[in-house]
Amino acid sequence: MKRRSGLLVATAVLVAVLGAGGLYGGVLGELRSGGGTATAASRPALDADPLTLPLAGGTAATVARLEREVRGNPGDAGRLGELGLAYQLRWRETGDPSFLPLSERALQAADDARPHDAGATLGLGNLALIRHDFRRALALGRAARRRAPFAERPYGVVGDALIELGRYRQAFATFDRMTAVRPSLASYARVAYARELIGDRSGAAAAMQLALDAAGGSPEPTAWAHVELAKLALGEGRIESTSEHVRAALAIFPGYVLALEQKARVDAARGRLGAAIVTARRAATAVPLPQFVALLGDLLERQGHAAAAARQRATIMAIDRVLAANGLRVDLEAAVFRADNDIRPVETVRLARRARAERPSIYGDDALGWALARAGRCAEAEPWLDRALRLGTKDALLYFHRGYAAGCAGDGRAMRAWYRRALEQSPAFSVRWAPVARGALE
Repeated sequence: MKRRSGLLVATAVLVAVLGAGGLYGGVLGELRSGGGTATAASRPALDADPLTLPLAGGTAATVARLEREVRGNPGDAGRLGELGLAYQLRWRETGDPSFLPLSERALQAADDARPHDAGATLGLGNLALIRHDFRRALALGRAARRRAPFAERPYGVVGDALIELGRYRQAFATFDRMTAVRPSLASYARVAYARELIGDRSGAAAAMQLALDAAGGSPEPTAWAHVELAKLALGEGRIESTSEHVRAALAIFPGYVLALEQKARVDAARGRLGAAIVTARRAATAVPLPQFVALLGDLLERQGHAAAAARQRATIMAIDRVLAANGLRVDLEAAVFRADNDIRPVETVRLARRARAERPSIYGDDALGWALARAGRCAEAEPWLDRALRLGTKDALLYFHRGYAAGCAGDGRAMRAWYRRALEQSPAFSVRWAPVARGALE
C-alpha cells in the first residue's frame, strides 16, 4: 500500500523547472496545448520530457517569482499553470498540504482563462491523484487526453486512476498505450507497477531498470528509480541489492527522503535498530508524512520505546486530520494504520468500508479485510483478503494479513502456511509484523 502511494506522489508529481521560460514536466512533460493562443514564453514548454533534466534553482524561489509575476498579470494562464504545478512540487518536497489548495486555485484560474488547454486540465488531474480523488482524476485525465490525443502524459493520470478504482484490465491497456506513444521514465514505471501487481516481479524490475535508464542521470528521477528498484529487491528479501540501490540514490541525491526511508528498512533488516531509528527520524523530520512517521514509530516500538512510539502514533493522527482538512482522502491509509494499532476497531471497520467503496482495488479489499480481522470479525475478513490476492500479487504483507485472519478464525495450520509464505517472499517485509510471523512459526 505504501508503495502505491509513493508511486502516485513521486512519479505523478516529478516536476522539473528549467530556466526563465519555466519548463515543467512530471505528468505534463510532453503535453501540447489543445487550444489558446499563448506564446511559448507565457506557458510551460510541453514538448520535451524534463524528467531527465536537472532541477535549476530552488523551488521556493521559483514559487516566489511566479507569485510576483501572477500578481503583475493575473490573467496569464501560462504563469498560473506553472504556479499551480510549482505548488504541487512544494507539497512533494515539504509534506505541507497547504500548498494543495493553492495549487487548485492557480490551476483552476488557468483553466478558466484558457478552458480548452490540456495543461491546466491535466495539472488538476494530477492534483486529484495526490488527493486520492480517483474518480475526478479519471474524468480530468480523459478530458486532457481528448484535448491532447497524441500526448503521453494523460494516459498516466487515466491509468493511475483506473488502478486505484480496481479496473485493472483497462488500466494495463492504458499503460501499454502510454508506452507505445512515448517510452519514458513515467511510462516504464507504470508498466513496472502493473507487472508487480500480477506477480511478475522480475518483469517489474526489468521495466524499472528501463525507467532508470530513461532518467538519464538527472538527480531526482534517477534517485527515485533507484528507490523503486530497492523496494522491489526488498520485496524479494534481497537486502544487499536493496542497499546498493539505496546507496546509489543517496549518492546522486544526498538526503533524498524516499531513499532514507528504505535505508532505515535495510538497517532494521540487518538488526541495526539504532541506526534505523536515526535514519527514519531524519526522514520524518524532513517530510512529516504518515509513511515516514509510522516507520519511526514501529522502529521505536521494536526497540522497546513504547512511550516514544505512542507519541509518533498520536502525531500520525494529527497529520491525518491536517491532510483531510486540505482535501486529501486518507481513509484507506488511516484504516490500515488504525487496524495495525488496534484503534477503535468498530470505527476503523466503518472507515475501511468507506475507503474500499472509494478505492475498490486489491489494496482496498485488503484494508477492509485487515480491519475486520483486527476487529475479531474473522469469517467476514477472509473473503476480502482472498479478493486482495486475486491478481496473483506477490506481496508478503498481503500474505501476512491473510494468515492473521486464518489464525483469528481458528485455522492455525493455514495461518502458519501463510506466515511461512510471507517470510519466504521477504523476511523483512514489515518492521512491525515480520517478527510476529516469525514468532508464530517458532
